[in-house]
Amino acid sequence: MSLQRSEGIMEERSVTHSTFVIERFYPTAPERVFAAFSDPRKKRRWFAEGEGFAIESFTMDFRVGGREQACFRLPDGRPCRNDTVYQNILPGRHIVIAYTMTLGDQCISSSQATFEFQSVKNETNLVFTEQAAFFAGADGPQMREAGWRKLLEQLAEEMAR
Repeated sequence: MSLQRSEGIMEERSVTHSTFVIERFYPTAPERVFAAFSDPRKKRRWFAEGEGFAIESFTMDFRVGGREQACFRLPDGRPCRNDTVYQNILPGRHIVIAYTMTLGDQCISSSQATFEFQSVKNETNLVFTEQAAFFAGADGPQMREAGWRKLLEQLAEEMAR
């Protein structure tokens, strides 16, 4: 819980803000890593089909203004939904998204995230940056970053296929 001062009174903040960056190298060309984001079958495998998650639905319209939605149940049975809008796409170079996470019927966060694909000696340097607002009941910045690290590891497994 974080507190803020308002008119001399300490109040609990209703939003926690965070920005984090994760950098990963993949031993393949940026176009191939980019394809794992743009191809619905590949994206579903590494992004939605995590261990212990029961996928209820996954839809994807990969274009600027297009939407992606993943609905699943957490290992404890709670429903979770990720609603994404593609803000900007430059094939093989970057993807910018805005997304919300909903747990049960409560929106727990709103984020803007950027995936940058950089070619470095026949490998891909993926730079992921997320700017997030976490609301009451949210997973929080540390858990979200850990979640993305796990997802990017699952992306590495997809690249090894």
